[in-house]
Amino acid sequence: MSLKGRVLFITGGSRGIGLEIGKRAAKDGAKVVLAAKTAEPHPKLPGTIYTAADEIVAAGGEALPIILDVRDEINVREAVEQSVSHFGGIDICVNNASAISLTSTPDTDMKRYDLMHQINGRGTYLVSKYCIPHLKQSNNAHILNLAPPLDMKPKWFGPHLAYTMAKFTMSMCVLGMAEELKSDSIGVNGLWPRTAIATAAVKNVLGGEELMNISRTPEIMADAAYEIFTKDPSSFTGNFCIDDLVLYDAGIRDFSKYADVPFAELAPDFFLPDDTPLPSEIENS
Repeated sequence: MSLKGRVLFITGGSRGIGLEIGKRAAKDGAKVVLAAKTAEPHPKLPGTIYTAADEIVAAGGEALPIILDVRDEINVREAVEQSVSHFGGIDICVNNASAISLTSTPDTDMKRYDLMHQINGRGTYLVSKYCIPHLKQSNNAHILNLAPPLDMKPKWFGPHLAYTMAKFTMSMCVLGMAEELKSDSIGVNGLWPRTAIATAAVKNVLGGEELMNISRTPEIMADAAYEIFTKDPSSFTGNFCIDDLVLYDAGIRDFSKYADVPFAELAPDFFLPDDTPLPSEIENS
């Protein structure tokens, strides 16, 4: 299956994983809505929705940059309507926008708490809500949340409770909407990386250049997302996917192109369940 002519609505699509997902789809000739807040250059963050649109076009797709704050219901509704008016519909909704603060409960400012919950959980729910009526008109409809498996181990909650709750709300949207939309043949899945991914958030919030050097590139998430989008949404739904396992199941055995260091030196990501399979081909790449 090809994504040629398919319309993707991607939140947080101006850089990082969101942009790479759009560029991978654009190679097929997809139409990509880049819905994000960055309209003007940021001193610490690369790219804007307009430079991202140029990259989509260069990759072979069509692009529509839209300024979007996923916390604003009117903005979300109008962005979806603008996308449908411009491209004729929406086939794939990618909830990539996210906020992070790895702070303890006493150290979490409530404005930051509210920001994480408004963007991560509420934003995902809100964008999905307005995309669903249009997804129902597609014969290859997917919602993909950049959200982790729902692993209820205390170790994921203790160090950064507010962030974990916010991310797991995105995961609960996967669980609930997959069941809710099953009869509409809309595939709803989560995708999460096994390792840290070299993004602006990793560089500016988590670990700087040192962590960037032991992270995989965003292309691994984009390639995994592509594999999900080309599956039958009526049967592939309600899954919490790990990036390299999706690619492994698709026949990929060499993962060295996604990192500059061997697998053993890569930084593991949060929220990876202890029983996550690790095929030898991945471990030794």
